[in-house]
Amino acid sequence: MKKILVLCTGNSCRSQMAEGYLRYFAADKAEVYSAGIETHGVNPLAIAVMKEDGIDISQHSSNNINEYSNIEFDYVITVCDNAKEHCPYFPSKAQKFHHNFPDPSKVKGKNEEIQQKFGEARQLIKEYCEAFVKQYL
Repeated sequence: MKKILVLCTGNSCRSQMAEGYLRYFAADKAEVYSAGIETHGVNPLAIAVMKEDGIDISQHSSNNINEYSNIEFDYVITVCDNAKEHCPYFPSKAQKFHHNFPDPSKVKGKNEEIQQKFGEARQLIKEYCEAFVKQYL
C-alpha cells in the first residue's frame, strides 16, 4: 500500500482538505497523512466546507512533520509555497510534488466572501487530488 504525506505550513486548512480527498479517492490504495512545518489546529471553516461535499475531516488532527520521520513515504505533496521553501530536511526517497493552492484562511472580508474562497480552494484541491489518484495510484 502506498503512503502519501500532504505538507503545508500550519496543517490547518489546505493540507487537511487534501488529506480528506486523497483518502476518499484512494480508498484502500493508500495510507494518507498530513502535516505542517508548524501546527495551527484544524480550521473550522475547512471542516465545514468539506462537510458540504460529504467529506468528514472533523476528527483530523494538526500534526508536525517531525511526527512522521520514521515513515517511508512514497509521495510527498506540498500544497503551499511556504512549506516547500521552508520544510526542514526530510530524508525520504518519496517522489515529491508541489501545487500552491490559494490560502482561504488568509482572506479578509464578509463571511460570505470568506466561505466562497474556502469553497473555491476546496474545488481546486478536490480536482487535484482526484487527478493525482488516477495518475499515480
